[in-house]
Amino acid sequence: MPNIKSAKKRVEVAKAKTANNKVAKSILKTYIKNFETAAASGNRDEADSAYKAAVKKIDQAASRGILHKNAAARRKSSLTLKVNQIAG
Repeated sequence: MPNIKSAKKRVEVAKAKTANNKVAKSILKTYIKNFETAAASGNRDEADSAYKAAVKKIDQAASRGILHKNAAARRKSSLTLKVNQIAG
C-alpha cells in the first residue's frame, strides 16, 4: 500500500476505472450474446435490431478505449457475416 497521498489517490482512481471498464465490457458481452441468440433463432428482424444495438455498443467501447479499434472492427465484421448468412 502506498504511503504518499498522490499514490494513494492513483490506486483509488485505478480501482474506479477498472470497475467502470468491467461494467462496460459486461454490457458489451450481453449485447453480443443477445445478437448471437437472435441470429441462432433465424429471425431476421430480431437479428437486425440486435445487430444494430451490438454494433453501436462496440463502437462506443472502441471510442472509450475499452476495445482496440482493430478488435472492434474484427468483432463488427464477424457479426456482419453472421447477420448476412441469415435467410430472410
